[in-house]
Amino acid sequence: MAGKRSIFEDVGEVAKPVSPKGGMIARKDGGARGGIRLWLMLLFGLVMAMIVVGGLTRLTDSGLSITEWRPVTGALPPMSEAAWAVEFEKYRAIPEYQLQNKGMSLSEFQFIYWWEWGHRQLGRVIGIVWAVGFLGFLAARKIPVGWTGRLFWIGALGGLQGAIGWWMVSSGLGGERVDVASYRLATHLGLAFIILGFIAWYVFLLGRTEADLLQARRAREGKLFGLSTGLLHFAFLQILLGALVAGIDAGRGFPTWPDMNGQFFPADAFYVPDGAGGSLPVWHAFFENPGLVQFIHRMAGYALFAFGIMVWLKGRKSAHRSTRQAFDWVMTMLFGQVVLGIAAVLTAAQLHTAIAHQIGAVILWVLILRARHLSQYPRQGSIRKGTA
Repeated sequence: MAGKRSIFEDVGEVAKPVSPKGGMIARKDGGARGGIRLWLMLLFGLVMAMIVVGGLTRLTDSGLSITEWRPVTGALPPMSEAAWAVEFEKYRAIPEYQLQNKGMSLSEFQFIYWWEWGHRQLGRVIGIVWAVGFLGFLAARKIPVGWTGRLFWIGALGGLQGAIGWWMVSSGLGGERVDVASYRLATHLGLAFIILGFIAWYVFLLGRTEADLLQARRAREGKLFGLSTGLLHFAFLQILLGALVAGIDAGRGFPTWPDMNGQFFPADAFYVPDGAGGSLPVWHAFFENPGLVQFIHRMAGYALFAFGIMVWLKGRKSAHRSTRQAFDWVMTMLFGQVVLGIAAVLTAAQLHTAIAHQIGAVILWVLILRARHLSQYPRQGSIRKGTA
């Protein structure tokens, strides 16, 4: 028979407080979100540098100086005079040398060679940084649930970009071309911006917890998200058109604004010589006629600016201060990009203005993505703190 218990026994015992447990989303989140975010930010910086170096490689006519694709052995540059002579001889066999640079000295060849080698080397560095980071986080089991495929996707796009880079270069190694095909250049640059966009979007997502994102999505501004998505796509189209301009040096032929050498619409806009005294079919003009290509780029720029104003005015009506500020920055950079574009035209695409215009495109691209992100996942402000 159990002994008698004091009526004060239970009263005297103090129950230990139970710590509250996080919800299912908090437990599911896991992973090294901060570390992965820093790694992605490093990749973002490298890809942005790659775009700038690629632009400089194009502006210095260096892209065809290396005539072979050797992803592994090509990491080592020529190490002797004999090796330099071999590389120079390969370059002498392509149309760019024979039709444009005949008589070039070895030192002049080395200048353009180093630009292209640096461009490819930076691509290898990006691949290594991605592989080391991805495999390291994967082995340590630090990748958050649902993120393995996303992070692998960036690497897959990077590998595809390397193949497209060679596809682009190979277009200028035969026939009578002295440059790469402009539409292949546009594909190469377009994929670079797609990779940059995915990285930026993932950085924005990893900057907040899954629980915070889920809560924020309840206040999603659907119409504003749709408009910002449209602006993103329009900006991407303008980037591709800019690549077509760069691909045929169309930015250097009409250094006047707002007219084009005294005309609104350039003369002979639909004419492309076929090399035999005739002309190619009209559709070639949309890729190969400098006047028409630059005209389209200008008109698309005006239309993008007008659409950007409309989106900005809608963004100003957002209930969230951070979202309104994000669209203010988009509008500021959009205006700045128009100014940079005009400067590039008036200076006949000199190195500094052309590169500034390209960097401006990267900045605008990311600012649109950020505004789009905040339309999808608004940050709740506080009237007391003055952030509403």
